[in-house]
Formats: sequence, C-alpha cells, structure tokens
Amino acid sequence: MERTLMKIVAVLFAVAAITVFIGSRSNVTWAEGQGKGKLTDAERATDANAERMLAEGKQTFRFDTFGDEAFWTDALQLNRAIAGAELGGVGPGVSPATALAVGLKVDLDALPGGLVAQLKHGRVDLNAPATTLALLKLNAVVGLKGTVNAAGNLQSIGITCALCHSSVDDSFAPGIGRRLDGWANRDLNVGAIIALAPNLQPVADLLGVSQDTVRAVLNTWGPGKFDAELFLDGKAFNPQQVSNGVVTGTNVPGATLIPPAFGLVGVNLHTWTGWGSVTHWNAFVANLEMHGQGTFYDPRLNDAAKFPIAAANGFGNVRSNPDLITPKLPALHFYQLAIPAPPAPAGSFDAAAAARGQAVFNGPAKCATCHVPPIFTEPGWNMHTPQEVGIDDFQAKRSPDERYRTAPLKGLWTHQKGGFYHDGRFPTLRAVVEHYNTLLGANLTEQQKVDLVEYLKSL
Repeated sequence: MERTLMKIVAVLFAVAAITVFIGSRSNVTWAEGQGKGKLTDAERATDANAERMLAEGKQTFRFDTFGDEAFWTDALQLNRAIAGAELGGVGPGVSPATALAVGLKVDLDALPGGLVAQLKHGRVDLNAPATTLALLKLNAVVGLKGTVNAAGNLQSIGITCALCHSSVDDSFAPGIGRRLDGWANRDLNVGAIIALAPNLQPVADLLGVSQDTVRAVLNTWGPGKFDAELFLDGKAFNPQQVSNGVVTGTNVPGATLIPPAFGLVGVNLHTWTGWGSVTHWNAFVANLEMHGQGTFYDPRLNDAAKFPIAAANGFGNVRSNPDLITPKLPALHFYQLAIPAPPAPAGSFDAAAAARGQAVFNGPAKCATCHVPPIFTEPGWNMHTPQEVGIDDFQAKRSPDERYRTAPLKGLWTHQKGGFYHDGRFPTLRAVVEHYNTLLGANLTEQQKVDLVEYLKSL
C-alpha cells in the first residue's frame, strides 16, 4: 500500500514538472510548436519582408501621389481653387464645410489634441478656406496631399489612392474620424471636385470638347462615382439602360460606382468589367487616372475603334523618367490584399433571418453558383456576358473583354449607399434579389427574399 502511494506521488510530481515545462515554453513560435524547431533564416526573412511591405504599402496607399501634382497643380491649377482668392488662388476657395459636403474626409488621428479640443467647443472656423489649408498642412485630409509655403499659400495639391478608396468611422463627427482603408467613399463627388479646377483645357483638348462641356459632364457623375473610361473612349452617357429586357433609363451618365479595395485576396480580375488584376488596375489608375509619372503598358488600348482617345494619345505605352510609380506597386498590392472585408456590426441584420437566407443563397436562389463562398466570386475567370447577368452591354463594351465581373460580396454592408451593380441601377439589395429572381426563374417566396437580403447584409 505504501509503495503504491509512493508511485502515485511520483506520477503527480512528473505531471507537475511537465506542466511547469510547458508553461515555460508558452512563448515558443508556432513553427517550434509544430515540432519544426526554431525558425529558419529564410522564414525569418519572409516574415520581415511581409512586415516591411505592409508598412510601405500602407504609406503608399495613404500618402503617395506618384508625382501627380504636375497634373492637378501645374496643369489644372486645382490648388488655386481650393485656396481661394484671399489666399493667392481664385474664387471663394474650399472651406472644410464645403469639403465635407463633397465627401472629403478628415483623419482624426492626424489632428493635434489642442485642435480636437477646439473643434469640440466650436472654436474652429469651418467656413474658412484657411482652415482647409491648415488641415492639408497637417496631412489630415484623406487622399489629398497639399504643400503650403511659408507665405501660407497652397503651393501644390496631389491625390492618393485613399481619396476614393478610404473613408473614416465618423467617430468625431460626420466625415471626421479614424481611417477606414479600403472602404469605397460613396460620399465623394469626384466630378464636382475636378470641375472646380480653373483650367480644364487639358481635359477639353483630350476629349475634343469645350471646358464648359467638360464641367457639365463632370457634374453629372454625382457622389460615389467616377468614369475611368471617359478618357479612353469619350463616351459620357449610356444611351439606353436595360435590365431584364426593360428600359430603365436613357442617357444615363457613364460614371460607375467606386468599388471597395478590401477583401480582394483570392479575387482574380478587378473592377466592374474585369480589365485586369489588382496590380494591373493600380498601374492603370496611377498613370492614366491619377496622372502620376510612371510606366504603363497595355496594347489593348491601341484599338482605335474601341478606345479612340487612348489610341491617339499613346496611353497603351506610357513611359516617364523618373518612374515614380512602378517601384511602389509591389508593396501597394501586398497592402491591399491584406485589408480584410469588415464584418457586419451586430444588430445591423436579423441573425435568424440571415441563417435561413444562407440556405437560400446556396440553394434555390442559385447565388453561390457564381458568388462562391468564402471569396464570393468565382475562383478563376470571374467574368460574364451582359446577357448572362441580364443587363445592357454599354459598360461592358468599354472594356477589352466586353464582360462584367462577378463582384465579391464580403463587406457588402459598407457600400449600400448609391445602389448596386456598376452604375447603381438597383437602389436596394431587395431590387437585386428581384432582378435575379426574374432572370434565373428562381420563384423565391416572399420570406425567402427577405431572408436572402438579411444574409447579404451579414456578409
């Protein structure tokens, strides 16, 4: 009996010793925990490279203009319109109140504590362009980079990726808060902002129209939209918008909704009409839309019948020296792929209905045929003809493959403003469900439609 008791005590001591040893090893790396031993030099180099690229890519996404001040400042003179006549520019200038009204956002974290306190107590003049210049000097206006000289004049202005593809959480006030990188800024009225530029002659010359015509077209875009193809083909309006064989509008502006730049990992083709991968579109936009200084090659733009403006101006083969874009593309791509789609907030959807809606999504509604979970687009060539999605071909024909992309659905709740599909033709998720119910002959019941909408809001 005594010998047995000693054996039990010995076993307990051994267990205790093992527990202590395991506790002392709680900070081992995952790789060591898998029995691999310490990380190799190659693995450590990979981890360090990932951290470096994330940091560089975030910096590029938020603050790099790629030298586009040469266009927005030197050519269009947008800086003068922002400053206003009293500060060395022209016109009334752009106050913070005006800037917020056209969808520009203010990064709360870039503001000194004293200024935040003054804002809270209403001691900052939000109707003065001088306040806008002060915010630009602090690098606090999301997506805009301004240089204010010693005399207090806005010497230059440039734009970054974050202008269209970031928002803020409105934690301080509407339009003022902490950055939300990758979110589509559906409040941003890009056309109205560009229309402020004193000199739109470079754009007018490109399109072969007057400056007044350019301004008129820009002001048709509205919040959350941009027409990237206008400067390739000159087609400002869709003559006839059709869904399920029904004409829903005529002479609709050709601008498309700004898409989110999050949740792109695993997604093949980017943009509404699948021009190319994320890297292709980054290079396209940085060179041809932001008007940065870099290198871009896409011989498809040499098609004079489809892209007369692009072909005439050599947009299919752009070369700048120095190249301020290409060295930044790898880290920019890495950062964008790292931005996850934000989860839907608790209480923003009916959880029980969403659970039922998931079964509808994967079953009778046939949504999962194309929006394959968990990436919610097709793995592979995620493109469809206009006939397959039941709409007109206007926007599709402005792209090389003349097709529409299966849009990823994660984070759909963040970009309901402005409608759905590339041009916002469907004002609500319910309207999208009705469209596909008709197109695919799904014969969903009223309850199934309601549940499906709740599931889409939950993604």
